Amino acid sequence: MSSTLPPEAALLAAVPAAEPAVAAYRSRHDRAARVGVPAHLTVAYPFKPTAMLTEEDLAALRRIFSAQAPIRLIFAATGRFDDTSLFLEPTDGVPVLDLIDAVTDAFPAYPIYGGTHPQVHPHVTVGQGVGPEVMEAAEAAVRAALPIEQLITDIQLWEGPALSTGLGPWRRVRSFRLGIR
Repeated sequence: MSSTLPPEAALLAAVPAAEPAVAAYRSRHDRAARVGVPAHLTVAYPFKPTAMLTEEDLAALRRIFSAQAPIRLIFAATGRFDDTSLFLEPTDGVPVLDLIDAVTDAFPAYPIYGGTHPQVHPHVTVGQGVGPEVMEAAEAAVRAALPIEQLITDIQLWEGPALSTGLGPWRRVRSFRLGIR
């Protein structure tokens, strides 16, 4: 971990089924991939640092995630946030939004993306900060692999040096099973 910045944490829904389609692009154009974070949908980032999580916090997370049945997602389209960001879009992101809302309600000091986006759009990042030629090539290659289907059975807690530093690695700290009471 970086000695100058405290570690960051995130709650993620890993999407390993997307890796064959997106890994080559993510490894070059997604800073999270470069520090070891798998293809994923973000549930909370930045989240409460793991060293600060109490037993009550962990119990709250277990309650939230055990109340949600496993989520079957289908990624049948790509999308763009602007001219430099490419992502996979689930056909139905509502169950992920429900988890985001539940975590935000339970941990209001840690809104997703620091509260910088008034509307959250569930997605799997393929690449950020790329030029139009790279984006178009990546989009064509990824679209050829669609649809991608993933059953989300757990939410993973990850931690590592601040993503803004480019340092790593990040590591999975624990997993919370969905639908397990």
